[in-house]
Amino acid sequence: MTQPTSPLPTAVEFAAKSASLLLAALFAGFCLSQAALAATAGEITHLSGTLAAQRADGAKKLLGVKSAVEEGDTLTTAAGTYARVKFVDGAEVVLRPGSELKIQSYSYNVAKPESDNMVLSMFKGGLRAITGLLGKRSRDKVSLQTATATIGIRGTNFGALLCQNDCDNVPTTSGQPPANGLHLDVTDGAIVVSNGAGSIQINPGQFGFVANSGTPPAIVPPSDGVQVTVPSNIGGGVGNQGGSECQI
Repeated sequence: MTQPTSPLPTAVEFAAKSASLLLAALFAGFCLSQAALAATAGEITHLSGTLAAQRADGAKKLLGVKSAVEEGDTLTTAAGTYARVKFVDGAEVVLRPGSELKIQSYSYNVAKPESDNMVLSMFKGGLRAITGLLGKRSRDKVSLQTATATIGIRGTNFGALLCQNDCDNVPTTSGQPPANGLHLDVTDGAIVVSNGAGSIQINPGQFGFVANSGTPPAIVPPSDGVQVTVPSNIGGGVGNQGGSECQI
């Protein structure tokens, strides 16, 4: 006995099914794009020289202006390179030459301040940083970590330089290379510097120094302080190097 055949779908049914599949594909793409957006911490806005990034999955890239910076990235500046990163919340960090900085964690949602979190780890080199909206509304959830001490942010413009026998070219008032350790300066707001040996607050116009993780942070006179400086053109777009990323 011949089995009855299923009727072919009508044009209306076919169109409805096609539309359903298209919507599903668009929704999946939207979810992927939202996930990608959620992973983006900021972008490179100014660059003079070579900037490399190692992603959380181990992939390595050379970054250019407008390249995305992601949570988990470790950024490394080559000799002579200055790089400016602008985060989603408006915070900005300028890396000095020979620096290595990891974005340990970054979470910012305008509607969810309870999820705020920004932890940076500086392994070498130096930077100048300006607090963004995240640091202003959730200052206790922002920190810069080094092997010597942890820096807490208080609505701040500050500089940090970690010398490890690599600061011979950093100018000082004495003309001598800075001592090994963590050098700090504040131009606006305040920072709290802590390690296992103690904690201090550094206010505008003050300088700080931490010799090592076992030595308490200390305020030092301006004559012994190190001002972390960056070229003025890093903020004006001079010397930008394209906008591409290259696998390395």
